[in-house]
Amino acid sequence: MSEAVIAGQTIVIRGRKVVGGVAEGEALVTRDRISGWGGIDPRTGTVVETRHELRGQSFAGKVLVFPGAKGSSGWSAMFHMTRLMKSAPAAFLFNEMTTKMALGAVVTHSPAMTDFERDPLECIETGDWVRVDADRGVVEITKKNNKGAQP
Repeated sequence: MSEAVIAGQTIVIRGRKVVGGVAEGEALVTRDRISGWGGIDPRTGTVVETRHELRGQSFAGKVLVFPGAKGSSGWSAMFHMTRLMKSAPAAFLFNEMTTKMALGAVVTHSPAMTDFERDPLECIETGDWVRVDADRGVVEITKKNNKGAQP
């Protein structure tokens, strides 16, 4: 992040709805694309892909902030399974729209947004509290209590 932020500060960014709805939760952020088939465990929502920066962490019930999907068309099937197993992300915020990303977001039924006025990877950190109102195209980020935050 290039600007100093204060713990508890709220930042608002706008984007385009992919899947409607409202959800909120703790952010889980990665600059790595996520592979669905072979990259996640749909039973737990845990990233299992070797050498992925989130390996061993679960996105279940969190707002997943990432560049987008990678891999085969099995991506959407794996994320559909996360919905059935109640381990899906609360919401998706992603930068690159692809057919696999769009279908994955739709079958997961989680609010999803893209095409932001400001890159969410630059203003959201893991642990921030994020409210996604995809119907209005608004994301509200409440910065976490960070020891490095500037007063």
